[in-house]
Amino acid sequence: MKQLLENMQNLHALQKVCILRQSIGAKGNFMANSFQNLLVVDDEPSMRHMLRLVLEPNNYRVCEAENGNQALEMIRKEKFDAILSDIRMPDMDGLSFLDQPIVKTLDCTIIMMSAYGGIDIALDCMKRGAYDFISKPFKPDEVLLTLRKAEERQQLRVENEQLKTALSKQEQAFSIDRIIHASKSMQQMLQMVKAAAGADSPVLITGETGTGKELVARALHSESGRQGQFLAINCSAITSGLLESELFGHTKGAFTGADREKQGLFSIASGGTLFLDEIAEMPLELQPKLLRVLQEGEIRKVGATRSEKINTRVVAAAGRDLQEAVQNNLFRNDLYYRLAVVDINLPPLRERPEDIIPLAEHFLATLCQQEGRQQLQLSTEDRKKLTSYHWPGNVRELQNYLEKGLIFSQETLELPPLRMRQSLSKESEPEEYSLKIASQRLEKEYISKALAKTDGNRTQAAQLLEISLRSLMYKIKEYKIE
Repeated sequence: MKQLLENMQNLHALQKVCILRQSIGAKGNFMANSFQNLLVVDDEPSMRHMLRLVLEPNNYRVCEAENGNQALEMIRKEKFDAILSDIRMPDMDGLSFLDQPIVKTLDCTIIMMSAYGGIDIALDCMKRGAYDFISKPFKPDEVLLTLRKAEERQQLRVENEQLKTALSKQEQAFSIDRIIHASKSMQQMLQMVKAAAGADSPVLITGETGTGKELVARALHSESGRQGQFLAINCSAITSGLLESELFGHTKGAFTGADREKQGLFSIASGGTLFLDEIAEMPLELQPKLLRVLQEGEIRKVGATRSEKINTRVVAAAGRDLQEAVQNNLFRNDLYYRLAVVDINLPPLRERPEDIIPLAEHFLATLCQQEGRQQLQLSTEDRKKLTSYHWPGNVRELQNYLEKGLIFSQETLELPPLRMRQSLSKESEPEEYSLKIASQRLEKEYISKALAKTDGNRTQAAQLLEISLRSLMYKIKEYKIE
């Protein structure tokens, strides 16, 4: 039995050495330390000397203290990344040292060492704030391995703080005050967003493609003070079966390929906000489940027998008229009214021309900064060009247009021509130049051809057109195609 225990101890030591070797460079030296300044506290000079011989060749700076009192004097004068302290010492032992108020406020790793005591004394050290405990006598590799583990933990803490700071800055970037605007219509819309932010009621954001519906949704979340995540999903980009699993999650074995349980976006975003983009494209069979979420505040995973409570705020967006979709039986009436407790409409860019130049200047400054270029300015001719165009793609088109112009510009800004220029005045918009009407005509023509090609089979026609059957049904009714 004794031989077996010794073999197990040797095996454990060998495992530690193997782990340690993974952090050694090709020349046999340790990789760069995140800890630089160490304090060794021990009443035995031989132990302090041994630790110095182990640590200094591995690029650690080592200071020494004979007892807790001397260590306290040193930490008042100097900052240490880690402290290695014995427990049994005269004047002030290691446990008393851990209990000192100044020690409890230190932002450093403390590792305790002792030849006495076992798991009980180790747990006591941990409760008092120590990171780890090493039993004497120990091998040099054990000390180095413990320091490496502590350095990795510290690095994770630093990265975590950096991530929190980055997320905080990101949320501030999406705040209402950061949304660029000069028009009265946008000012009124943002006042509505600010008023609705503090409530938990669902919000429906409507507007044309490219007007910035997700940006407003993020601003709503940022202003709400909710501590959970902001998650977004495009309901038109995922098939019906996958969309249900993405939103609500599923249990293991719920369907073929479900080899493990999955958490849905509603659960992940609990305490935060879930943004459902293109809500009009949500399949009819899923709409009752969404209605239950809004009414009861609970979800049921695919394959589950019980529901679970959530605290997720729903913000939905639609690029087309939901009321018309309700009239065409493509969207549930009760779900529409439950979503539109707060209805926010984003006006297209052509209806707020005073926002064009502030937005353009903002995008140009941001793009120049991202590319590391000197700031380029809009000329008087550029301003006239931008404000005389009707921007069918709205804010997204404006941003893409400026990015394209910046690519081909040198020391001065050279914007490409806007071929489809159109006056903002409705009186000067001849119908034959209307992009919207031309697009509708083209859609109607292609739908008619697809239906003729498939002998009126709407499912096959939808596949040819690469759109959903629901979208095809909506367009057939909209264009009154026989």
